[in-house]
Amino acid sequence: MPSSQQVTAWRPQVPGVVEVFHAHFTEHAYPMHVHDVWTLLIVDDGAVRYDLDRRERGTPRGTVSLLPPQVPHNGSPATAHGFRKRVVYLDAPVLDESLIGPAVDDPDITDPLLRRRIGRLHGALGRRGDELEAESRLAFVGERLRGHLRPRARGSVPEPGRGVAHDLRELLDAHVLGGVTLAEAAREVRAHPTHLVRAFSAAFGIAPHQYLMARKVERARRLILDGRPPAAVATEVGFYDQAHLNRHFKRIVGIPPGRYASATTKRAPSGSARIASVDPAPP
Repeated sequence: MPSSQQVTAWRPQVPGVVEVFHAHFTEHAYPMHVHDVWTLLIVDDGAVRYDLDRRERGTPRGTVSLLPPQVPHNGSPATAHGFRKRVVYLDAPVLDESLIGPAVDDPDITDPLLRRRIGRLHGALGRRGDELEAESRLAFVGERLRGHLRPRARGSVPEPGRGVAHDLRELLDAHVLGGVTLAEAAREVRAHPTHLVRAFSAAFGIAPHQYLMARKVERARRLILDGRPPAAVATEVGFYDQAHLNRHFKRIVGIPPGRYASATTKRAPSGSARIASVDPAPP
């Protein structure tokens, strides 16, 4: 097979994430090197072999590999067709230096739930405008990683009362346009980020980022009903761009905002409020 490589890299606006790196290599071998941040790696196809702290390691299918900062390692394909991987480089606030030793001892983690959460994290990191979702997913990934590396730390953060869920809802309602980061919300409500998300989800049956997006879409619908063009509404309501509005609007309403706008003018009685004539969709 001829040598090939495909690489995509970007830096999302999510606290704690230094870089996202997706790659497909058939022959490339990394020399010994170090990073000054944590390397969280999942392999979607093929396998990677690597040396960490003078011990040979690998990424069998379904595992998660966590390589600590400042510890030399290399990497090369372990299969004839190479490997396809997704990596997120994490800064110290997500994982602290006290976990470096346990990560060196056991960098490859078999945990299907953790792997699924990392996959969903990559999905959110790849969508501009979904930073709150990405930050929420990252908080749960970090919590589970810490649980593997420092099991006794589990339960060290007290569960907040139901009041924090309502406090967070009020905060989200006050920041529908500009949005709020999970870290900012945690400081304002004075609760640990992961417990804050759990409390909100348990109280209202919806994750904070889903609630915020639903509120944005609700405002967008009202503005479109008033005759505002979707392109202008996207910016006015606080979406990253029109594509960002389109994605969430269609997911919640069932049709794109452009079709929704067209439907609002077809049968509006003269001198009365326009009523959308569209297929049934969630309110």
